[in-house]
Amino acid sequence: MMRRLLQPIWVLLAVIFLIEAWLWDHLEPIVARVVALIPLRAFKQWLSDRVDTLSPAMTLIVFIVPVIPLFPLKLVGLWLMMHEYWLSAIVTIIFAKLVGVGVTAFIFDVTRSKLLEMPWFEKLYEFIMGLRAKAAALVEPTKRRILEILRADGGGWSSRMLRLIQRFRKSVHEAR
Repeated sequence: MMRRLLQPIWVLLAVIFLIEAWLWDHLEPIVARVVALIPLRAFKQWLSDRVDTLSPAMTLIVFIVPVIPLFPLKLVGLWLMMHEYWLSAIVTIIFAKLVGVGVTAFIFDVTRSKLLEMPWFEKLYEFIMGLRAKAAALVEPTKRRILEILRADGGGWSSRMLRLIQRFRKSVHEAR
């Protein structure tokens, strides 16, 4: 009985986790394109060379520090929300979230090998990857039902929208 009551909560948490993972996966190619457009490739190489000289513990600091300046931006978003500037608050919070995930993905790409040298970090990384797989498995039946409903529409607006989404996903995957 209790398990049945908690199931929607677990599915919601899994969806949130998968949205984070999706953002991480899909912002990485965008960040790579930005790196290609502006001289971040040289910065990435410079940072990679510096990280190679650091200990794994110091590399952890390099991984964490760039996200800290975004915290005040999220507070600004909350302040805007408290003062009922809804659109500005939502845009600010989403912008901070996207930039935070993008910067974290960029820095993690540079620091991953050093961070994985720490046994506790490697265990944490494997645990999170395991959670991601479990979340995907938990959400899969719901996702399948939604897709069945959209396909049963018979070619209406939902089917067209689904095809557009599938084309967009394919173009993102090809960009990797």
